[in-house]
Amino acid sequence: METPGRIAATPDALDFTVENVEKALHQLYYDPNIENKNLAQKWLMQAQVSPQAWQFCWALLNPDKVPEIQYFGASALHTKISRYWSDIPTDQYESLKTQLFSQIACFSSGSKMVLTRLCVALASLALNTMPEAWPGAVAEMVRVFQEEGGGVDGRARCLALLELLTVLPEEFQTSRLPQYRKGQVRGALGREWGSVCPLLQQLLRRTDSPGAVKARVLRCLSSWVLLDVPLSESEGLVHDCFSALPDPELFDTAVEAIVNAISQPDSQRYVNTLLKLVPQVLALQEQLREAVQNGDMETCHGICRIAVTLGENHSRTLLEQVDHWQSFLALVNMIMFCTGIPGHYPVNETTSSLTLTFWYTLQDEIMSFESDKQAVYLQVYRPVYFQLVDVLLHKAQFPSDQEYASWSSDEKEQFRIYRVDISDTLMYVYEMLGAELLSNLYDKLGRLLTNAEQPTSWQHTEALLYGFQSIAETIDVNYSDVIPGLIGLIPRININNVQLADTVMFTIGALAEWLADHPVMLSSVLPLVLQALGNPDLSVSSVSTLKKICRECKYDLPPYATNIVAVSQEVLIKQIHKTSQCMWLMQALGFLLSALPVEDILRNLHSLITPYIQQLEKLADETPNPSNKLAIIHILGLLSNLFTTLDISKQDDESADGSAPPVKTAPPPPGPNPVVVVLQQVFALIQTVLSKWLNDSQVVEAVCAIFEKSVKTLLHEFAPMVSQLSEMLGQMYSTIPQASALDLTRQMVHIFASETDHFPPIKALFELVTSVTLSIFQQGPRDHPDIVDSFMQLQAQALKRKPDLFLSESLDVKAVFHCGVLSLKFPEAPTVKSTCLFFTELLPHCSDVPPLARVVQEDGKLLVQAVLEGIGGGASRSLMDQFAEVLFCLNKHCFSLLAVWLKEALQPPGFPSTRVTVEQKDNFSQQILRERVNKRRVKDIVKEFTLLCRGLHGTEYAAEY
Repeated sequence: METPGRIAATPDALDFTVENVEKALHQLYYDPNIENKNLAQKWLMQAQVSPQAWQFCWALLNPDKVPEIQYFGASALHTKISRYWSDIPTDQYESLKTQLFSQIACFSSGSKMVLTRLCVALASLALNTMPEAWPGAVAEMVRVFQEEGGGVDGRARCLALLELLTVLPEEFQTSRLPQYRKGQVRGALGREWGSVCPLLQQLLRRTDSPGAVKARVLRCLSSWVLLDVPLSESEGLVHDCFSALPDPELFDTAVEAIVNAISQPDSQRYVNTLLKLVPQVLALQEQLREAVQNGDMETCHGICRIAVTLGENHSRTLLEQVDHWQSFLALVNMIMFCTGIPGHYPVNETTSSLTLTFWYTLQDEIMSFESDKQAVYLQVYRPVYFQLVDVLLHKAQFPSDQEYASWSSDEKEQFRIYRVDISDTLMYVYEMLGAELLSNLYDKLGRLLTNAEQPTSWQHTEALLYGFQSIAETIDVNYSDVIPGLIGLIPRININNVQLADTVMFTIGALAEWLADHPVMLSSVLPLVLQALGNPDLSVSSVSTLKKICRECKYDLPPYATNIVAVSQEVLIKQIHKTSQCMWLMQALGFLLSALPVEDILRNLHSLITPYIQQLEKLADETPNPSNKLAIIHILGLLSNLFTTLDISKQDDESADGSAPPVKTAPPPPGPNPVVVVLQQVFALIQTVLSKWLNDSQVVEAVCAIFEKSVKTLLHEFAPMVSQLSEMLGQMYSTIPQASALDLTRQMVHIFASETDHFPPIKALFELVTSVTLSIFQQGPRDHPDIVDSFMQLQAQALKRKPDLFLSESLDVKAVFHCGVLSLKFPEAPTVKSTCLFFTELLPHCSDVPPLARVVQEDGKLLVQAVLEGIGGGASRSLMDQFAEVLFCLNKHCFSLLAVWLKEALQPPGFPSTRVTVEQKDNFSQQILRERVNKRRVKDIVKEFTLLCRGLHGTEYAAEY
């Protein structure tokens, strides 16, 4: 067969013939050339929506065609009916319906995939004609297929009818009907349930119904209940589903149907029906036990889904039926059995994880009753939740070492996530059980560790500790009286296994705040942590625990400092840990050193940093290559992480919740800050490294990070370095401009610009980086959105901290303003955001900084035009709030000028969008000019206008706003 090249190339209406469609399908399925396949695909999509489709689709359904071709014909029919319904004349509805019925009858014994497409096409026709043009559609479908006819055997006809009834609600869920029609059709379908239900019941209850028919009936029920068929009306069928569960062939579809029926939001109204379902679910316990014994995971899973769905969706309703409390408690215990199902998740069972959300739901419902009712429920359910804790900790246990070694990495990862879910559940359960839960865990652990008769498995100990850690990590356990006992037990644990050691570490870490209040206990756990630091398998847990202890307990650690530093140095030299853990370890040491006397800090810093400085000197001499680059970045990273947390001024920790910056309460000790001393010693070396690596943005970033972290931590104590660093930054930026240098300049401006002593170097640096950046703008800044972004942030910071910087003769204020206008048109949203911030900082200074006042008067119109262009569709819709803020500032600080600018800017036809009329533009500018106080209102006006400009007003896209 020739390749129909011309078909794909010229999709002319005359070409959409049966013959050509078949050629294109052959090309799509059998041509090895991917180009040809794609062309055929495109051409066929056009054919499908062409007017000629009405002719060729029936011809393609000919019995002598192959199924792929028939399928395309059926799909084309569905596309025409579902998407181009309005093209079909009313007088053709009847004949279309009759043709579809006869095709479905023909295909009821033919290709299943073609039959389904035809059913979907007829379903679409029914949805478009219900209820007016085709009242009683479902009843008619049932009647047509039940009549003898056409020599098609009864079973095939029955299956075709069930297929049609199954796809009807599914097609409704995905149909593109307009909202008002959706409501009408849903109502009409609801009324048709009366024709469907008796048919399904009759087929399910007939002993001679073949399995295939029953399975299709169950699928059909699943499909209909999703239309919110009232549970009271499907009750009989749901009972029949329970009767189908013992049949292995029907099990999965029956489970699906039951779960769908009882999880419909509406079903909780039918209390009596729900009460009748509880004994039916309880009756499945025998089948569940047998499945567990036979290792039949699918059956366990299905029965558990049913029990959990009933419990999770209806726990409140069932709790409120006080007369039936025993049957609900029996259901809860059945779910408990599923939680504790034997075997290790996910290798020998996958059921237990389904139950965890049920326990949250039940607890929420119990805790939401008023207190007298709650007390009654707690009496019944507190013991259940104590049992749940035992079951969960049993499930969280690791398998034997031998078995665990045989698991795949994917199974190990699933088990890890499962344990996190258990941990979350335990944390939640603590809200109900309170301190008694911790005592309970402590007693069990104590018995385990002090019982000399029975040797304990490490798994058992680990799970109990894991339970403790889950709670202590997120809940304040400082008031618990069992923690001292727990800390006392930890050294008695025989740690002979990595998982157990990890959990011991994380448990100590979770108790760091408690240790800060009880420093006397540090001596019993710190040696364990330091010992674990030397084990690469415990890298994450030991380093993060040491970091927590150093952060929380730093004022109690001086007696241990020498030891901690020595062990840390040793593991750093041996390179036991990966990069990120080395960085955490440096942060830990920063916290630790902060609490020591200055001379001790200097001594420790000296021994800690010297090996790295020597290494860096060696690297600085070498010719740059990729491996020494990584080593340089690593060393610079270690230094910056150390300086991030090394802060010798006593801080008021009360404000350390992140809401306010820490307040320095005590004056720093006299003399230079140790960090500054070290930075001054290595400054020349860092300059040498820089001179060789100026072209490499990662090395430059790593250098800037050291100073940025130090400036942020030390604040004004960084003062002795200001002039040196300003000079170095200026040189760096003039040679090869990089965003990280601008970000560091911004930090310096933020802290030192308003200090008289430091104003000259900061001013010189600010002017230098500004003029270098302006020259980038002249060469074309599009390739450097990151530099433009950082530059705008720097300018905004300068305006905020020290507007005097803009009084300088050497600063071209006009050029900076023009760069801002240009930056507003960048496609990168972060850059535009920073630029809007720059303008909102600049406009308020029109009154007090003459150069700024001049440039706004002369060029303000350009700014207004750029903002309108963005609102008109030039910028992402996510930026509209920022543009609104600029307009609001203009209105507040340049009101009379804005009125003129808006009028002039909106004058040209088609600006800012061809979609807005002159009236809409006038209305917009009047609304803006009226709002000088309410910023929220300006944002709404801008959003409204941008939707008009984009032609989205009143669409579903607009609704996302």
